[in-house]
Amino acid sequence: MKKITTYLSAFALLLTINGCQDEFLEVLPADNAVVDAFYRNEAEIKTVTASLYGRPWFSFNDKFSWAAGDGLAGDLYNDYQDEGQFFFFTFTDANSIVSGAWGSLYSVIARTNVIINDMPRIASSYGVNDEVINAGVAEAKFFRAFAYYFLTEYWGDVPVVTNPTQLISDDNLDLPKNTRESIYQFIVSDLEFAAEHLPGSDQPGRLTSWSAKGLLSKIYLTMGSNLSSGDAAAHFAKAMELADDVIMNSGAELMENYEDLFKVENENNAESLFALQWISGAWGTGNSRQAVFARSSLITGNSEAWGGGKSMTYDFVRALDANDGAEDSVFEDLRRPAIFMMNGDVYPNINSKEGGYEYHIVNTDDNGDQLEYKAPVCNNVRKYIVGTQDDIGAPVVNQATPLNQYMLRLADVYLIYAEAAIGTGSSTTDAKALQYYNAIRSRAGLDTRAVITYADILRERRVEFAAEGINWLDVKRLYYRDEAGALAYLNNQRRAHTVVLPDGSTADANDESAYIAEAPESPVVVSPEDMFLPVPVTELINNPNLGPDAEAVPFEIPQ
Repeated sequence: MKKITTYLSAFALLLTINGCQDEFLEVLPADNAVVDAFYRNEAEIKTVTASLYGRPWFSFNDKFSWAAGDGLAGDLYNDYQDEGQFFFFTFTDANSIVSGAWGSLYSVIARTNVIINDMPRIASSYGVNDEVINAGVAEAKFFRAFAYYFLTEYWGDVPVVTNPTQLISDDNLDLPKNTRESIYQFIVSDLEFAAEHLPGSDQPGRLTSWSAKGLLSKIYLTMGSNLSSGDAAAHFAKAMELADDVIMNSGAELMENYEDLFKVENENNAESLFALQWISGAWGTGNSRQAVFARSSLITGNSEAWGGGKSMTYDFVRALDANDGAEDSVFEDLRRPAIFMMNGDVYPNINSKEGGYEYHIVNTDDNGDQLEYKAPVCNNVRKYIVGTQDDIGAPVVNQATPLNQYMLRLADVYLIYAEAAIGTGSSTTDAKALQYYNAIRSRAGLDTRAVITYADILRERRVEFAAEGINWLDVKRLYYRDEAGALAYLNNQRRAHTVVLPDGSTADANDESAYIAEAPESPVVVSPEDMFLPVPVTELINNPNLGPDAEAVPFEIPQ
């Protein structure tokens, strides 16, 4: 299937002001001859907007998305350096992954601002019609909205920048933080424009109006989660309206088999509403998720495999749903083998040239020497693992595979509707909410429900989107509606338990029944101060207005 990445080229979208260290102040001089000679037609506009679908997001996707999105949520065990600080809530403003993600998101914003501010003027001078111009601006506004969504969910009050050229001209570089409430109003404004001006369909991988409506439904769901705002009921109703519109009218549909969602040959499938578009080859242009999740070279066919010490957490494994709710039947969920590997699992599509890959707690060669070592919880991540170059018929080098990274899929919208139907209450019997919620469970081979509680939604989302980097944002919505409940949810997790053989055990290392859970000496304790990340220290040095005690001001949306 033809992908949007065929548009990606060496076109340089931005030049950076000399000496400027703030990513959100990157600008392209308006009289730049190269850019003024571009945007001459729809194809050139699409070439530029295509550049927003991959590389600017790389530092966000490479480590932060999963280390924070799954680590903070208590789903992915990892104790390695800066990555592990998210899991143990020991992160500081000097964490390199925090600064990398901050820079990546503001780099996305900088690039979108160039398109939004400069493209209409230049394109119209070449006679490009308003429909084409507005569609290009709509793509850029969608990406800008998504970037600000991540920024305000992870960091809280942050600066909103729409015209860096004007800020530099006015020598206004020490920007204040803007309030989360006003940032969300700005996000809604961008997404409403995108929903109005994006096409209903486009080439595979391109944004559509349904992408914008789907994300907008999540934004309203998040806004509604602040139950004390006075607008919660209206926001939940809007989230339901938008989600239902996408489900009923977009033509999108759930993939029949959950595991098929994560195969290269099924990229840009009917369930995908928006995915980052990656290509193999050069560093920074491909999806690095396999390199950071894969257990060993037996999976990747090369040395790019640094996932040996990562496991889905003991708490996550025990939380996997079962029809009878008993822990001894926890693995009835059909999604499990696509999320993580367990002893005895066979994956014929991985290392297929050698007959497939069989997972064992410990893997040895014919001499008894260990080839693969025990992971902390006797499992390793499966999701986003594609295997060797021979397995997918494309290069697997430079920590890059061509597998797209989901940012929004239809299953998310199904569960957005169900969560919004619960609204300010604790459960729902809404017929459509049950239909959509049970569709997700049925695909997983689980029984259906006649009543859905908020805890049901949280658990279902935790499993459905495991290792996709979004589950922390679900915990954040719980935090907005019930601070004490969210902290209890996090602090009651068995997140840091490991699985070990008892002292003195003579059991075989691959005898799964011989292992026991071992609690950490110091449990992870989460407080309200941990629910937002610190602004990177380099940004604080450059701009003291970003400090934790600095006042945030409302952002005024440009007219």
